[in-house]
Amino acid sequence: MLTVRAPATSANLGSGFDVFGVALGTPADVVRVERAPETTISVTGAGSQYIPEDPKKNTVGAVADALDAPARIRIDKGVRPSSGLGSSAASAAGAAVALNELYDRGLTREELVPIAAEGEALVSGEAHSDNVAPSLLGGFTVVADGGITQVDASIPVVACLPETTVSTRDARDVVPEHASLDDVVDTVGHAATLAVGMTRDDPELVGRGMADRIVTPERTALIEGYERVREAALEAGATGVTVSGAGPGILAVCRGSSRRDVAAAMLEAFDSVGIESRAYQTAVGEGARLYRE
Repeated sequence: MLTVRAPATSANLGSGFDVFGVALGTPADVVRVERAPETTISVTGAGSQYIPEDPKKNTVGAVADALDAPARIRIDKGVRPSSGLGSSAASAAGAAVALNELYDRGLTREELVPIAAEGEALVSGEAHSDNVAPSLLGGFTVVADGGITQVDASIPVVACLPETTVSTRDARDVVPEHASLDDVVDTVGHAATLAVGMTRDDPELVGRGMADRIVTPERTALIEGYERVREAALEAGATGVTVSGAGPGILAVCRGSSRRDVAAAMLEAFDSVGIESRAYQTAVGEGARLYRE
């Protein structure tokens, strides 16, 4: 049996829509695989009751098909579905690493990215790589037509997850089809600032670079209490706050010394609008890790 721990991720990071992503230290999915004549899937853990076990409807089943690697697959969900923390991507990335090793396919992590992204297509309708890339490779990733750029980083963050959901498809539907030149220039400038901040492990630059005037304002309207949570996090010392992926998770970049205060402030702000939530005090971390049992 092979076991893979595949981390949650946060995509977009505000200014890097469909391009930027980071792996998070916590939470994570654990995927276990064994060879079998045909693929079967069992799911336990966070939100497992909402995840189909039919291989034709599960992201992991699409990965097994793409690798021609039938297996008995068990998924222990640590990343709740519809959280904005790359739940389906974590399962797909974990399965890709495990099945690639189980059947000795010999593919690199970079070559596994488009395969894992095929699983994502079952959720979002399109094969996006901005979540599966960091879950596979770790750190900060930039996904572009010319390839993937990866940077190791250890920026402290808080991922706050309310007990509400936002559909990935709904979140994509509100993305504007057009933007003014001023807004595009502003977003490019912030994205460049964020990328430089990641290379320097500088939470000030990363937080400043998360600002976005095009996509984020539309998506915040889908998250009850967002503005109150954002303001509370900034007052507690966060250097930047944005929607994590499609939401409803909210990501705050911090200095290490302020992480606990930021987490407490975000939880309290959600509570003030009658919404329960949990906060992961974590950091940008490593990609999927393989274990042998």
